[in-house]
Amino acid sequence: MTTAGAPKGYRACVGLALFNRQGRVFIGRRAGFGDGAWQMPQGGIDPGENPLAAAIRELREETGVVSARLLAENPDWLCYDLPDAARKSSWKGRFRGQAQRWFAFRFEGDESEINVLAPPGGHKPEFDAWRWEALESTPALIVDFKRPVYEAVVKQFAGFTNSN
Repeated sequence: MTTAGAPKGYRACVGLALFNRQGRVFIGRRAGFGDGAWQMPQGGIDPGENPLAAAIRELREETGVVSARLLAENPDWLCYDLPDAARKSSWKGRFRGQAQRWFAFRFEGDESEINVLAPPGGHKPEFDAWRWEALESTPALIVDFKRPVYEAVVKQFAGFTNSN
């Protein structure tokens, strides 16, 4: 699968729920946005790239994590619309929002592998802090316009909150 299935008018992206062995999920604080800007890793799908490959790439670029195994993929595109002010400045106004394919991974490495401040490959840091959080708490931590997507992710991946 490629970005061909993404709804028209939306930027094709992936979202990542990275669970630790205790069933908590990785969240990062978006660099430069302060305490109200926590989210799970996400990022665009490159032309010709399939969503799973994009998810693995984004996980490494944003967190440094390579020690993770795939648990599941949400089969549907989850969409959100950007607020009008952000829509005009983001992606040169080409997209009304983002359509995301979400993936659940189990982190199997040591926490020393996680490095949000100096991501590999010289990538600009997306996050300036991180922590493990209860999955069901994430909708309350995300910006309002993304909340319905996070509520859907909580429902889809709730089974991974138990250690397995």
